[in-house]
Amino acid sequence: MALAERINAFVKLGDFLSQFSVENPTPNSAILLNDPFFDGMKHQLKLTQENNGWFTKENLRFAIGNWAKALRESSLKHWTSNYNIETVAPKKVAIIMAGNIPLVGFHDFLSVLISGHEVLIKQSSNDKHLLPYLAKFLEFAEPSFKGKISFTDDKLTGFDAVIATGSNNTARYFEYYFKNKPNIIRKNRNSVAILTGNETEAQLVALGDDIFTYFGLGCRSVSKLFVPKGYDFQNFFGGMYSKSDIMNSAKYANNYDYNKAVYLMSLFDILENGFVMIKEDTQYASPIATVFYEYYDDIDSLQAKLKTDAESIQCVVADIDMENEIAFGQTQHPELHDYADGVDTLDFLTNLS
Repeated sequence: MALAERINAFVKLGDFLSQFSVENPTPNSAILLNDPFFDGMKHQLKLTQENNGWFTKENLRFAIGNWAKALRESSLKHWTSNYNIETVAPKKVAIIMAGNIPLVGFHDFLSVLISGHEVLIKQSSNDKHLLPYLAKFLEFAEPSFKGKISFTDDKLTGFDAVIATGSNNTARYFEYYFKNKPNIIRKNRNSVAILTGNETEAQLVALGDDIFTYFGLGCRSVSKLFVPKGYDFQNFFGGMYSKSDIMNSAKYANNYDYNKAVYLMSLFDILENGFVMIKEDTQYASPIATVFYEYYDDIDSLQAKLKTDAESIQCVVADIDMENEIAFGQTQHPELHDYADGVDTLDFLTNLS
């Protein structure tokens, strides 16, 4: 199967997904595979919500909408044009997926198949319904995919390389267990924002998207702020106000109440506005409904610190002309070439031997 055929199949998948990025999906008569798949997709979305309370209708629409936009022919061609994919010798690549946000492992799935390899997938129990259904769609859209996509709940065997995502603890296990295979092992990472006090209201409102999308459960979710000494947090809280309806989620509200009680009983000094708390802390990973903050003396020393701590950081949101900074509100809209942990997945896959 040629690269053009694989791209075409994913373009069809993107067109199919675009129907489910709105509140009330209706079938588009121009999408030929709707008859066998449209109603089934609605059912899989229902099962996904029932299986994981964090995967709300809104978060599912957001994730699906992002992938519908990414799977455009022009984007896929531009992305793959930088690699020698046509010369790849096919291998079987295992993927161990996380389950913190909907379809979090889809980029790895796409990368393996678009580069011409066979994929063996071990899913998280937190996100087990959508991807097998989308894989079946791909097999109908491009029959040459049949036999090249498999899922397992058992011990992984018979693979040539592995991409595994997990916690820092499971990563140590992965590194030992897969030490004799070509691998990409991903650990915990979090995203941060650098505030100077000069941010516009629009930037701070956009920061709310970086913090609250997926309830803050993604590695691209901002969990920590770096602020100058004397920073006025009223400006920050003003920007967050538009996200107050997040408390309509019982799971989020329960976490907010629980963590607030823990902080108060522990006599921690916190600021809060009824739906998010901020706490001074040197750590990067904050609990749900909490954003940590840390003061900095000057931008140069802060950049040096972030460089030292690079393995703990996924994204840096800022407006200071810093290398690789991400604009406010954009962490949850990665491009195909925005690789997790900065590791070029497609380069890894196209150079397997």
